[in-house]
Amino acid sequence: MPTPTTSPSHSVISHLGPAVGMLAVLTLLTGVVYPLAITAIARIAFPSASRGSLVMEGDKATMSRVIGQPFNDPKYFWGRPSATTPSPYDAESSGGSNLGPTNPDLHTRIAARIAALRAVDPGNTAAIPVDLVTASASGLDPHISPAAAAYQLARVARVRGLSEERVRELVRVSSEGRDLGVLGEPRVNVGLLNLALDRVK
Repeated sequence: MPTPTTSPSHSVISHLGPAVGMLAVLTLLTGVVYPLAITAIARIAFPSASRGSLVMEGDKATMSRVIGQPFNDPKYFWGRPSATTPSPYDAESSGGSNLGPTNPDLHTRIAARIAALRAVDPGNTAAIPVDLVTASASGLDPHISPAAAAYQLARVARVRGLSEERVRELVRVSSEGRDLGVLGEPRVNVGLLNLALDRVK
């Protein structure tokens, strides 16, 4: 019977060395080099988006263009309801309510939202746009439809003592069209609109 030229332990070590080396190399490439390279490319190609699309007031970040904020003061335009928990527009728990159209809880939430909108503007008898009473799939949507902005325009102008024409112009400036001219729907960025309103002297 021939004698083995190498022991089993030596064979294991001879295979373990290259495996550990390969693990180290791949860890370095995919865990360090690749993320740093992608981050650098994003910072150069998309400087605003790669930093969270933040809106700066001096040295302070006041909001993000792509994440909504809760507004319930009559002097502000209100955005879509948010179903995130524990707080609205919580980016760490993005998601919708997942309530179907026949779910009684959804009906209760919609009725409460309608009541709140009617309470701050009792003279407005127009139909309330659906996006003002239903949450988006992400719960983070910073936009409302032009119809939702138009529904609130008179109230905001009255509470702030501004002309409707002045507020309508701010709505126009804060509006966005379809992406690439065909994707999505026209929309109004609520946070940017309210920020523009606060800047009006």
